[in-house]
Amino acid sequence: MNPKTYLIQQLNNSIAELGLPGRDPQVSPTRDPQFGDLSTNLPLTLAKQLRRKPLEIAAEIKASLTNNLDDSIIASVTITAPGFINFNISNDYYRSIIPLIIGSDSDFGCSSTGSGKTANVEFVSANPTGPLTVGHGRQAVLGDTVANILEWHGYDVTREYYFNDAGRQMRLLGQSVSARYFQEIGQDIELPEDGYQGQYIRDIAKAIRIELGDELKADNPVFRKSAEDQIFADIKNSLAKLGINHKVFTNEKDFYESGAIKQTVADLRAKNLVYETDGATWFKTTALGKEQDRVLIKSSGEPTYRLPDIDYHRDKLKRNFDLIIDLFGADHMDSYPDVIAALKALD
Repeated sequence: MNPKTYLIQQLNNSIAELGLPGRDPQVSPTRDPQFGDLSTNLPLTLAKQLRRKPLEIAAEIKASLTNNLDDSIIASVTITAPGFINFNISNDYYRSIIPLIIGSDSDFGCSSTGSGKTANVEFVSANPTGPLTVGHGRQAVLGDTVANILEWHGYDVTREYYFNDAGRQMRLLGQSVSARYFQEIGQDIELPEDGYQGQYIRDIAKAIRIELGDELKADNPVFRKSAEDQIFADIKNSLAKLGINHKVFTNEKDFYESGAIKQTVADLRAKNLVYETDGATWFKTTALGKEQDRVLIKSSGEPTYRLPDIDYHRDKLKRNFDLIIDLFGADHMDSYPDVIAALKALD
């Protein structure tokens, strides 16, 4: 029996046994796990009518329950102020569920909730500047699990990977490989400030030297292109080892080349949500209830993450998925509310 259903039944029995006024006991998960798995506020709901202290009523109900509860379902009962009764579910109960899952012909928990519906789950989305980290691996497993759950409930799921192979970080990647290449051929060249320093950069530089020799110029595009290709191959290989395969890879650069990002800026400007100051282009988020405006395009001409992310999500919405889920890293904590604000402003 489900522990929640079981507890409601036992609480009703205790009410009858103690001669307390009839109530429909509510049992729900506790807000804080330190207080147990499930909790009821029944003593609080009875206190006014009985003109008694909730903790006294809780103690009385607990005493009644303790004599009757099946310890293979409920391991312990505790009381917390101002009058909650808390319950810990027995480990034996959890173990008893395992045979049920194993013997369910592999469809335990399956439903048709999403039948005929589409879902997009975007996850990992690491730029090709280095191998996947443990953090990326966590996001990969989490994202794929979310996609699996949706498929288990009937959704047609698109697993998507969004990346940027342009901009400052990619330039630094190419410059870092270039510097390591010239160090390989004996030249005293320093890495660029904030350059990439992992062993993988040296390995890429060595591979370029073996293939193309010692006569390359520092600005040769092969440094960045080879790095991107090798790193992305490594990323896909890591994901494949986890059994994760993305259906769609979307490149941020495509939105620039198509003119879509310029159109997004124009559409925001038409709503009086974009302005220029100090050489930068700003998103007027204060007009949308935010505390301060945000930079969309720096004075250097480079966009912040917000701008292409806004356009990318416009594109996803135009693809008419019934459900769109993003799994963000902590580095998006500051920017994603602005993306949502822009999408709402653009209807």
